[in-house]
Order: sequence, then C-alpha cells, then structure tokens
Amino acid sequence: MKTTELRQKDVAGLKSEVKALQKAHFGKQIKKATQQLTNTATIRTARRDIARAKTILVEKQNADKSGK
Repeated sequence: MKTTELRQKDVAGLKSEVKALQKAHFGKQIKKATQQLTNTATIRTARRDIARAKTILVEKQNADKSGK
C-alpha cells in the first residue's frame, strides 16, 4: 500500500488497516510454515507495509496531540 493512500485515512482507519495487515502477515507466516507459500518475498513486503502504516499512525496521533 502506498503512503499517499495511508495518509488520506483517519486514525481509526489506520488502526483497522494495521490490524488487517497484521492478519494477512500472520496468514502468510502460517502458509510458509506449512510450505504452501511459493513467493516468500510477500512476507517481507507485508512486514514493511505494517511498519509504514504504524509510522503514519504515530505521526497522525502526535499531530493530534500537538494540535490540541
């Protein structure tokens, strides 16, 4: 997911996006463990997507705190 798409979401939307990404990442890890995952690079991209979403979430939360 691109950062421009993530920056358009509000804090609640970002939290739900992080949960969805973490669920997908967990599913990929399970598939890898059972040797059903052929492209293991998707685990790395999923992990980076989670980090990207969490970073933007923290930025928005800090902006809300400083703006009040």
